[in-house]
Amino acid sequence: MTMTPEEALEQSALAGIHRLAISTPFAVGKVNCYLIEDEPLTLVDTGPNSGKGLDELSARLGERGHTIDDLELIIVTHQHIDHLGLVEILVEHSGAEVAAIGAASDRLADFDEDAEREDDFAVEVMLRNGIPEDVTVALRTVSRSFRGWGSHVTVTRPLADGETIEFANRRLETLHRPGHSPSDTLFWDAERRILIAGDHLIGHISSNPLISRPLDGSEKRTQALVTYIESLRKTREMPAEIVLPGHGEPITDHAELIDARLASHERRKEKIFGLIEERPQTGYELAQAIWGNVAVTQAFLTLSEVIGHTDLLVNAGRVREVDDGAVVRYETT
Repeated sequence: MTMTPEEALEQSALAGIHRLAISTPFAVGKVNCYLIEDEPLTLVDTGPNSGKGLDELSARLGERGHTIDDLELIIVTHQHIDHLGLVEILVEHSGAEVAAIGAASDRLADFDEDAEREDDFAVEVMLRNGIPEDVTVALRTVSRSFRGWGSHVTVTRPLADGETIEFANRRLETLHRPGHSPSDTLFWDAERRILIAGDHLIGHISSNPLISRPLDGSEKRTQALVTYIESLRKTREMPAEIVLPGHGEPITDHAELIDARLASHERRKEKIFGLIEERPQTGYELAQAIWGNVAVTQAFLTLSEVIGHTDLLVNAGRVREVDDGAVVRYETT
């Protein structure tokens, strides 16, 4: 019999892993940080850089009998600002070590410069896929306004895929599972069958595999959805009983949920192929055909979704990219 989310939270708490839900300014709502009451006293993710976030985190820690100063280790699951914005402040107060996947260390340390380069990259991708320049200017303005919620992160303990973090009473295995972002990292307690998953898998919404620059800083875009599907298939085979996500409730049926997500991507891929069969189209035209005006207000998100599925079609030899020097269109082979 599958556990309820409430039972999963209770089971996790008995194992010394406590969910601390912190407000964010984003549509996704609260972010889940996790306090691991062990030696070292550890916080997984921090919430965004805001006075409200800091107050809420302090209050949640206080309910467990701790203060920010008590933290000894901070683990970062991935590079998005709602998960790492308070790291710098917390380290200043506590002197905690900071652990994250080592390949992301340079990107996390150069937060402002890296965010600017990521925006440059996103604008170029949007223009090449037919999104009008005025839309890209507006989205870049929004992106810059969000940067204050983030922070640079000095990783003092770079982690390798497969590396184990040793605590007094548990071991967590580091699992690099890129897709939603290039730095997505899971932390697996095999003894208790609890997986701390960040945004790799969320129960109530599908994690968007965002087009990004690779962690090595090169400008060639990742095939985010292709990579994400590979990562999901690895996670599906794990004997996890509880998956603790970065947003929403615990997941106690991860294989079933992953199967549903993979089926959803298959359906969307076929829908996009059908649209391309009608006539060659840009990524922006495909996004508008599926989402209408949302393709303007959420242009980069919807374009990431479209390109993820056209990557699958291109890799399968069913679709090809045709570059006229200004924009890329997709046509059937």
